[in-house]
Amino acid sequence: MGEHPSPGPAVAACAEAERIEELEPEAEERLPAAPEDHWKVLFDKFDPGNTGYISSGKFQSLLESHSSKLDPHKREVLLALADSHADGQICYQDFVNLVAFFLYNGVSLDQFVLQVTHPHYLKNSLVYHPQLRAQAWRYLTYIFMHAGIEHLGLNVVLQLLVGVPLEMVHGATRIGLVYVTGVVAGSLAVSVADMTAPVVGSSGGVYALISAHLANIVMNWSGMKCQFKLLRMAVALICMSMEFGRAVWLRCHPSAYPPCPHPSFVAHLGGVAVGITLGVVVLRNYEQRLQDQTLWWIFVAMYTIFVLFAVFWNIFAYTLLDLKLPPPP
Repeated sequence: MGEHPSPGPAVAACAEAERIEELEPEAEERLPAAPEDHWKVLFDKFDPGNTGYISSGKFQSLLESHSSKLDPHKREVLLALADSHADGQICYQDFVNLVAFFLYNGVSLDQFVLQVTHPHYLKNSLVYHPQLRAQAWRYLTYIFMHAGIEHLGLNVVLQLLVGVPLEMVHGATRIGLVYVTGVVAGSLAVSVADMTAPVVGSSGGVYALISAHLANIVMNWSGMKCQFKLLRMAVALICMSMEFGRAVWLRCHPSAYPPCPHPSFVAHLGGVAVGITLGVVVLRNYEQRLQDQTLWWIFVAMYTIFVLFAVFWNIFAYTLLDLKLPPPP
């Protein structure tokens, strides 16, 4: 008799709904803001009047606040794109397109992969750095990093134009051998001839393949039945010259951040040296076994001597010469 009747299902459901409604504002406050909300909050800071537009001057001040993370050239491009209508106004959608894509992804990607003007581009476990030369894997892994889109693009084009056809004829083993020996020779050549510079890019291996291929064409010019051999040589030489010229200019150009020197171009020359020695022997006659060729053993001995010399040079020369190396990344 003293027991109260339990509420019906409908009453319980209404009470639960009221409780959920009371909790919803608190739950919303705890939810992280969506990316769109983040950009809207940032936009509204520069648009207090809620007009839907901000001035290009305010956009420039936003970019300048990130000037330490953004390439100066990219900042100029962003400003030009922002004022593409030449009216000094930027709407919200253009703001999101520019900032979200270029600023966010550009800073996140470029400072570690593609942007040598960023002070932290050397803070990577793949790049060869003279202060970290004891980490032996860097003499090989530097090929996975490049000093800009144009650097990466030219190397990819050269590998596709030359490397793939060579691999189809000579096989992956022989071409891989020339490529890897060129890569290692490139980084070792930098450690000997350009001792204060870091190294990035696959140019050592690419130049080993191309120089071996071109030397092979010249040596067998009369016997090669190829209608476009002159055109292929011209295209390869033009691409090589452009890429090498860019590397020399970049190395000699003053760094935006003096403690972080630009990458060396000597790896290109190390690759060429391998290409016109080991590479020529490898590509000269793909039907004859390498161990049956006297020149093969001569060049293998020369390469081994160079590697041993470079190893001892890295161990002793840096201390004896008392070089002023760039600070460790």
